[in-house]
Amino acid sequence: MKTLIATALIMTSTLTYAHDNSFSSDSCNVELNGGINISANEIVFSKNKSPLYTITNNNTLLINGEEIALTTHQKSMLNDYSSHIREVVPEVKNIALDAIDLAIDGVNLAFNELLGKGNNVSSDLTTQLTYIRTEVEAEFGKQNNFYIDEDGFSGKDFFGEDFEQRIESAVESTIKNSLGTVMIAVGQELLFSGGDMDAFEAKMENFGELIGNEMENRSTDIEKRGEALCQSIIVIDEMEAQLKNSIDEISDYDFITASTSKHNNLI
Repeated sequence: MKTLIATALIMTSTLTYAHDNSFSSDSCNVELNGGINISANEIVFSKNKSPLYTITNNNTLLINGEEIALTTHQKSMLNDYSSHIREVVPEVKNIALDAIDLAIDGVNLAFNELLGKGNNVSSDLTTQLTYIRTEVEAEFGKQNNFYIDEDGFSGKDFFGEDFEQRIESAVESTIKNSLGTVMIAVGQELLFSGGDMDAFEAKMENFGELIGNEMENRSTDIEKRGEALCQSIIVIDEMEAQLKNSIDEISDYDFITASTSKHNNLI
């Protein structure tokens, strides 16, 4: 499974401008080694679609339908583990939706500035991004069930490379179809600069910087929430390790692996 948190912020990263030659960022690495199906009363852990164990009512462990005898301490650990998993789901949803909303805002800021309000480029892109947003929201709301495995949501790589490619394709196709409109607008801007390429370039740089600053300010909250979410998943990974050490019946299973790594990106 692709990095869940990083891809939830896909559109934020594509619309955030860097003003220095380099910057540091944290990567959140989340891997699932099986399927997790979360419903109102159960969390089912599976491999290749075959159930391995189930947590019911947050504190009961079932394997092959049989309840495993647990100590009071083990039940408390199981309850914490189950509760933390449930708490993560709505935040993943909210971050994903807010990131797409940020992308929509960025599209409108950019093309409204260049082409004027009500332009077809902004309208077409907003329509396509809104459709993708609706799909994301629907994935998290199917009968209050949430299923994710190595391949993504409901067996689809929903927040992986395919998702990013859909966003890029939407942008590329809209720009291609509206290239004439964009070129006319650029030509007009050049004419307004009296044919002075240096003045035109400076104006476009200022235009990009203004939008970049605006989007960067708006993305700060989402980035902080993404970092907090990553830490929550790391805690879940640690809880899983403690459960495996304490309960022999699940000691061989490792569903969640999470970590962060700091790296420098050169631009």
